Amino acid sequence: MPEERKLFGFSRNVFFAGLVSFFMDVSSEMIYPLVPMFLASVLGVNKSTIGLIEGIAESTASLLKAFSGWISDRIGKRKGLMLAGYAISTLSRPILVLAGSWQQVLSSRFVDRLGKGIRTAPRDAIIAESSEKSNLARSFSFHRSMDTMGAVIGPAIALILLQRYNNFKVVFFSSMIPGIIAVLIIVAFIKEKQQSPKTTVERPRLTFKHFDGKVRFFILIATLFALGNSSDVFLILRASQLGIPTMVIPVVYLMFNLIYSLSAIPAGIVADKFGKKRLILLGFILFTALYYGFAIARSSTEIWILFALYGLFMGLTEGIQKAFLATIIPPDFKATAFGVYATAIGLVALPASLIGGLLWDRVSPAATFYFGASTAALSTVLFIGLITFISFRQETPTLHE
Repeated sequence: MPEERKLFGFSRNVFFAGLVSFFMDVSSEMIYPLVPMFLASVLGVNKSTIGLIEGIAESTASLLKAFSGWISDRIGKRKGLMLAGYAISTLSRPILVLAGSWQQVLSSRFVDRLGKGIRTAPRDAIIAESSEKSNLARSFSFHRSMDTMGAVIGPAIALILLQRYNNFKVVFFSSMIPGIIAVLIIVAFIKEKQQSPKTTVERPRLTFKHFDGKVRFFILIATLFALGNSSDVFLILRASQLGIPTMVIPVVYLMFNLIYSLSAIPAGIVADKFGKKRLILLGFILFTALYYGFAIARSSTEIWILFALYGLFMGLTEGIQKAFLATIIPPDFKATAFGVYATAIGLVALPASLIGGLLWDRVSPAATFYFGASTAALSTVLFIGLITFISFRQETPTLHE
């Protein structure tokens, strides 16, 4: 069987999955920063209702990821669910264009996140199954880099359109174009991987029993870490509190996304060469130091430095954690595992932000970041325990995998 021709060093599925995520994130990020402003300034919605809308939307996505992964493993198919997820998200845009009430905006956000919940686990499984084990981190990091570059381009396009037309709905309508491109790329270029013949008649069930202790423990560590990693809104609030002007904050966030995107692929290459566990451990340590830095920061200069390092942290960890997970899960349950992982992290996003907000209001702004630094430090210790156990079980006790 001839070797598959690669594109820029990646398998075709990995390359085009990255391109799909780039265009969909351009579409999403054209509207995501504007929805709260549209709700508040055009529809006159209060902040608690805006929070409710986002909470419902994100919870929907989180709950569906595990179920979608399980379905994908059960039927042995990936592309159809991936295509359905991206198409559903694209179809949410017309609802937003026509929205005249917060309930219609909620419907749009619900449909958008419904699509995300359906597509995430099957897409991650496609990336894992289309990559050689020695290139897993590089593949997932490439995907994260393309996704994040979309988060840079999308707001820039939205800003240009707003300045030209001064109309939210022009931006909302235009966001359908990159979404449609993403769907067409899946149809034309993503190929379903041929599944290996099953040696057992057992069909995947939505249960943890398929995963051994190290998989469960890693998901627990990632969930604990996510509990302290509250919404980036608090980082923005901290930047504003320490003197970054409101008009400059988008520039700070743009810098963060650029560093995130540009550092992801080099981080993946390093992880494949020197070990995924080393990079994840470095990321946990860096995050602990970063949140401690946000707690004690006293000037806007420090905020610029911290946001730059935060972008580096994201590049070091986002794709590589999934790549590491792909090395320790059973091959017949890849999509299920990715779905459970994404669901676990997603479900703590709401309590994480609630805890962050309560600490900010009831104790002090610094307390929000001290809490995040503490959970990250504990996650670091637990992860060291996990990799020590894995290394002990291997013939050669090393961090490299």
